[in-house]
Amino acid sequence: MQNFQIETDKAINALTGTQKPRLLLHSCCGPCSAYVLEYLTWHFSVTLLYYNPNIQPRQEYDLRLEHQLRLLAAFPQVALMPCGYDGTAYEETVRGLEREPEGGARCEACFRLRLGYAARMAAENGFDFFCTTLTVSPHKNAELINALGRTLGETYGVRWLPSDFKKREGYKRSILLAEEYGLYRQNYCGCLYSKV
Repeated sequence: MQNFQIETDKAINALTGTQKPRLLLHSCCGPCSAYVLEYLTWHFSVTLLYYNPNIQPRQEYDLRLEHQLRLLAAFPQVALMPCGYDGTAYEETVRGLEREPEGGARCEACFRLRLGYAARMAAENGFDFFCTTLTVSPHKNAELINALGRTLGETYGVRWLPSDFKKREGYKRSILLAEEYGLYRQNYCGCLYSKV
């Protein structure tokens, strides 16, 4: 299995120049983005994209966004790229996959939807890189997420920053930071199918 943390290190070590490259970071939630922002803002000029049409119900989406914004107050150098809630896009994407097990084809379709949107926004807005906080979770398949990100980056003409942010105690650090900032930590991924 490929070590994506080493790939992240290589990409960061290859950066040149005095100006930080622009990176669009897709974030699934405040707790997951806490460590990732702490880490990446040393190397990149980060803009956060909170595009999560999979989060259900709408009140849950709004609660997670509220805590994402609370975290961003601690990172004033990070901009937020606005986007609205688009639950219909998610429902259309996973139609027919509702009974798939957690981590299966439904999740892959969800990752592709969110990363595809991030790649398109990164390309349209002139970002140098894009990536996602999703790999900080021990419940997410970093190999699949990186494969999708790389393919979508090639499709849209923007560099994918490979990652496995749970490495080097990233997941544990995200938990500590969530406690420090008083962030809501949800007990399910986002869609109602994942809520057990």
